[in-house]
Amino acid sequence: MPSSRIYAGSRIPTRVPTILDVDPEKHNLEDILTVNFGPNHPSTHGVLRLIVDLDGELVAGIRAVLGYLHTGFEKNMEAKSWWKSITYAPRIDYLSFQANELEYVLAIEKLLGIEVPRRATWARMALAELNRIHSHLVWLGTSALEVGAISMFWYAFDDRDQVLDLFELAGGTRLHTRYTQVGGLAEDVPPGFTAEARKLCESMPRSVDEYEAILDRQAIWLERTKGIGLLSAEDALALGQSGPVLRGSGVDWDLRKNMPYLFYDQVDFDVPVYFNGDVYDRYKVHMDEMRESVRIVRQCLDRIDETEGEPWIADDRKVVLPPRHELHTSMESLIHHFKIVTEGYRVPEGEVYVVIESPRGEAGCYLVSDGGARPWRVKFRAPSFAALQATATAVQGSLVADMVAVAASLDFVMGDADR
Repeated sequence: MPSSRIYAGSRIPTRVPTILDVDPEKHNLEDILTVNFGPNHPSTHGVLRLIVDLDGELVAGIRAVLGYLHTGFEKNMEAKSWWKSITYAPRIDYLSFQANELEYVLAIEKLLGIEVPRRATWARMALAELNRIHSHLVWLGTSALEVGAISMFWYAFDDRDQVLDLFELAGGTRLHTRYTQVGGLAEDVPPGFTAEARKLCESMPRSVDEYEAILDRQAIWLERTKGIGLLSAEDALALGQSGPVLRGSGVDWDLRKNMPYLFYDQVDFDVPVYFNGDVYDRYKVHMDEMRESVRIVRQCLDRIDETEGEPWIADDRKVVLPPRHELHTSMESLIHHFKIVTEGYRVPEGEVYVVIESPRGEAGCYLVSDGGARPWRVKFRAPSFAALQATATAVQGSLVADMVAVAASLDFVMGDADR
């Protein structure tokens, strides 16, 4: 049930919503010390610079400076064929690589109007939820490390390694697999994948229980997270938050439930929601979401086993690479393979916007095609960029020591923010 109101009214800064200016009524300007927090690379979040105004140990003002990791991925994608540009999407958010690859491929498929076999859809869902577990484990380990809980880093990364082993089993690589292809999958789900994934589904809930046993009654952890980094539901919505940040502020919104895609409307799972809007509640959302992802993965694995022998990619030789065994006996297959790899395929003229629930929240892909062999316009809606907008609101009244915990709880990846 919702708790009492977090704070009255709004705490969003009035001059610029993303910049907290020093209030002369609360602070003596002569006592303010301005320091640079960065640009550095804290854990795996990416290169971020925070310009912080300190009154003693209190944060009196703050401004986030982005752009140190700018890669130009979207413009690079516009210079590549539809087929070749898929590899760029996972690298935008390198912790949600399966999710970013999925949203980009879904957008292309929507423009093409292509039908994806159900076996491929169930496999995509399983990988997307395994990626959610992977991303949350990295968040948990690095966020705990940033407030001094070093043991959690090793425990979380040990379990993360098991998830990466499954990605390697399916796609051949641990990161940036390019396993999701337009029309389905690059290859069929390999033998033994579902059995190995079920082993993870058996061990992961116990691991989450152990994580909470370590942290939930740890006095230092509670002092560094409870009542810290407050963000009300109203302010979270006004600042465009989504994912665990939004649900940690009491808003029950998850695109998998509210705007189902893939086969999410055919599986049973709950959406964790907490109402205090602090670092602790955002942590609890992440923990519960890992449990729910395990539930979804189990159901997907059952469906993958049921569809054994069914197609795993659409049979459209103008878009999909022909089977390799045909290249030695069919000139037409060889031609299609050569043209797709070198020139790519053409996508009908039009524009589309596709959203999914990535580990960090609403991730969207806006695509425009002029009918050619490469995208005319590519634009990603990055949840990390939106999460950083809440920094100035959430750190108000915090100690400089708590600023790191608050920033980490927003779960941003700078590659996703800068692009």
